[in-house]
Amino acid sequence: MQNNVNTPPAPTSAISERIEGRIRMNIVIVGHVDHGKSTVVGRLLADTGSLPDGKLESVRNYCARNSKPFEYAFLLDALKDEQAQGITIDTARTFFKSGQRDYIIIDAPGHIEFLKNMVTGAARAEAAVLVIDAKEGIRENSKRHGYLLSMLGIKQVAVVVNKMDLVGYAEDVFANIRDEYISFLARIGATPRFFLPISAYHGENLIHHSDKMPWYKGHNLLSAIDAFSKELPKLNQPFRMPVQDIYKFTSLGDDRRIVAGRVESGSARVGDRVVFLPSGKQSVISSIEAFHAAPRDHVGAGVSTGFTLAQQIYVGRGELMVKVPEAGATAGSNHTGATADGIEVPAETSRRLRINLFWMGKKAFQRGKTYHLKLGTAKIACRLEKINYLVDASETTGEEIKSAVERHDVADCVIELSKPLAFDPIARLEATGRFVIVDGYEIAGGGIVREALPEEDSENRREKPAALLKSSVPIATRSKMLGQKPAMVLFSGGPGREPAKAAQALETELLNAGRHAFYIGVEDAGVAVESGRSENPWDSAAMGPALRLGENASMLLDAGLIVIASAKGLDSQDVKALELLISGHTLIQLEAPADAEEGSGALAGIVKEALARLKSQGML
Repeated sequence: MQNNVNTPPAPTSAISERIEGRIRMNIVIVGHVDHGKSTVVGRLLADTGSLPDGKLESVRNYCARNSKPFEYAFLLDALKDEQAQGITIDTARTFFKSGQRDYIIIDAPGHIEFLKNMVTGAARAEAAVLVIDAKEGIRENSKRHGYLLSMLGIKQVAVVVNKMDLVGYAEDVFANIRDEYISFLARIGATPRFFLPISAYHGENLIHHSDKMPWYKGHNLLSAIDAFSKELPKLNQPFRMPVQDIYKFTSLGDDRRIVAGRVESGSARVGDRVVFLPSGKQSVISSIEAFHAAPRDHVGAGVSTGFTLAQQIYVGRGELMVKVPEAGATAGSNHTGATADGIEVPAETSRRLRINLFWMGKKAFQRGKTYHLKLGTAKIACRLEKINYLVDASETTGEEIKSAVERHDVADCVIELSKPLAFDPIARLEATGRFVIVDGYEIAGGGIVREALPEEDSENRREKPAALLKSSVPIATRSKMLGQKPAMVLFSGGPGREPAKAAQALETELLNAGRHAFYIGVEDAGVAVESGRSENPWDSAAMGPALRLGENASMLLDAGLIVIASAKGLDSQDVKALELLISGHTLIQLEAPADAEEGSGALAGIVKEALARLKSQGML
């Protein structure tokens, strides 16, 4: 964006690029109801000769037959009920050509009740034209739409002051609206690329400069649109693939595990080292898979695909697959996301986020209630911690603080998640920086992630349980009496593995040898929060089976026992929590074998390995 909103920009190299001969760009038209969005597009189509043969005449004839004044908006408002009501209620798409390139023009609704439709249309756009009525001035949805465009990451915006004929083409009217609106946008960190006066109905300053406004020396609308820069191809961005699912086709004797998803940005090839976030597990791409397709050694953005890995690791839906960053690249850097310089920027993980939110729910977004945030394929319980400020779009004065975010409000706020989320700040990548919030079974809001915040600063931190009074008998004394040292042996594993069988076999072996051991286990360490079965995922009974496992193990270890535990679905955060809960005691981690049937060699082997680890660390 540029500071001088009326100065034509220098040509960009992106404009010279060609895809199948001509560039195509998506542009959304937004603005308050009746400010003339559809008229702007209709007149633009008519004046540039982009209408099908006979279309303009048929609309004129329709208006004459029904005793209606001719409206250019009727070229877009094709639905009968829309023509009857005179408002756009859905996003209409039309194709438009200039001498520069091809466009898909998205005419979004301006009425407040159809704000969701406007967001749907704008989310597909690379640039925007925002229309303000010169006579009515800045209205509530003029501000809402400006805020939403900023939150959706649309940085190229041309603001047009329409219906200048109704104010006598007065320069001072245009200047007052321009200054007031630019001041509003500055508070939300946005700057329009262009600001120009037009009269769409009369065709003034649309494709030619108007002699009715000699005081204006900037772009006409067509030249402003042509001056927008095309986005960098997503192939030039860091590699990101949200994990959709894990496939294994055992019925055909294929024991490979295929990590499937859609590549949102960047590219990857066989041999690349990748890491899955937030678990932090790493491996190397062994092959790239697809149904009924020839083998390939690389894949890029926009493709749904699958990967096999050289080292079999357990990951699940909701993880974000990224390339292992090169030395010098940090998650907190202000890197733009392009990888032309060879740097693969890492994604970030956090349980606490500063977000910009627009709320569409019938009930307010409020503290004390659990919602679910969906970003990529991840779905995580969340709750509102703090509203930094809320923009009151019905007032030009702008900012205020409330206790809840009401329907149609836009807000800057802080949310806390029940477990870490992998994401990119919107300034770096849009695909992994946008989210929606689900209330019950309905999408109630959406927005963008601005930044990660320190977890220790959370206002929602779970209160620590009251400290238990512990025995005064030292651990060393108990160890001498029992002839062993306490330790926790943790068997984990994903689908197809049976950590419980391995743990129980080790318990039996230790008891038969006269050792003091006790087995505890959980079926799935991550199921409680993911399924949303708890009203409050932050209380001690609902933080997940992994933490309850750690709390119980801690007491048994203090009693001098060897604790054998099993859990499926553990990630790095679960293991860190266990380590903290049993701090001071030894933790030995083992992955359960795939073949864990009683009497099998694999089961005997893992028990033997566990005993060897206990002995080597002086526990037995």
